[in-house]
Amino acid sequence: MARYTLIVGTKEWSSWSLRAYLAMRALDVAFEEIVVPLRRAGTTDAIRPYSAAGRVPILKISEHGAEHTIWDSLAICETLAERHPNAKLWPDDPFRRAEARAYAAEMHSGFPDLRDQLSMEFVRTLPLPELRETTAAQIARILEAWTHALEHHSDQRGFLFGGFSIADCMYAPVVSRFRTYGVELPDAVQAYCERMWALPAMRDWAAAAQAEIESGLA
Repeated sequence: MARYTLIVGTKEWSSWSLRAYLAMRALDVAFEEIVVPLRRAGTTDAIRPYSAAGRVPILKISEHGAEHTIWDSLAICETLAERHPNAKLWPDDPFRRAEARAYAAEMHSGFPDLRDQLSMEFVRTLPLPELRETTAAQIARILEAWTHALEHHSDQRGFLFGGFSIADCMYAPVVSRFRTYGVELPDAVQAYCERMWALPAMRDWAAAAQAEIESGLA
């Protein structure tokens, strides 16, 4: 049986780590977790023994006497989906699956102003800054995309493409950002965000982030 180790960063801040963590939790398999404190002088040096890329998250898979390393959150999610097809991390229908992949890829490569102005502070509550035009446009695009998916692809399970998928993993940090900064949301999107926040994996991540704040690590 494969042994998984997921290396993540400080949970209050590491949006990319959250994505891989949610995919890992969706499998309902055992895994070891290692948390590397971010925003420290030696952070990159602390990460490099796990991956030469020097960034989190990192997935280590030990299997048949060999260890394999996958870095980058989307690559980790895709690897887990391939290895655990029964987890249904992508929709079964090929066209819905393609659209879900497009959603994930758009998040992976886009929305730089949103990331810059509304950094992830997972459990803190902060005032909404005056948004740049580009940031406001990127928020509008996300709301448009979520609304479309919820109207055309969701079902009683209530996630973007029905069941919980990698698309939801990729947008989970945005859910937290909207909560942190009190971004006003349409009712259907607000309900989606509440469903995401209620996930046991999100609640566990939040508890760990709160512990980091209380201990001075974040």
